[in-house]
Amino acid sequence: MTARPRQSAEVNIHLRARARDKKLIDQAAELVGSNRSQFMMASALKEAKNILLDQSTLYADAKTFKKIMDWMDAEATQDEAAGMKRILQSKAPWQSDTNS
Repeated sequence: MTARPRQSAEVNIHLRARARDKKLIDQAAELVGSNRSQFMMASALKEAKNILLDQSTLYADAKTFKKIMDWMDAEATQDEAAGMKRILQSKAPWQSDTNS
């Protein structure tokens, strides 16, 4: 796990676990040099980010894929360029004003 400046927590998240799961989590947390709460939070955030990023996956048949690739290779319209500028200036859902 990467070291981050410590920020105070604002809310509690409670969960119940089996004893063997707690032991496994504690062992893994110790291996990476963190406590159970830090390990679980980092693991949960990593998984949440991956799930959100997976939402950008696009599935298409070969004909549709070719159309998409042709569109992506073409020069951007003014509206598309403006939209991309807005997207690039926005923050990801897991970024807060204090994490900038």
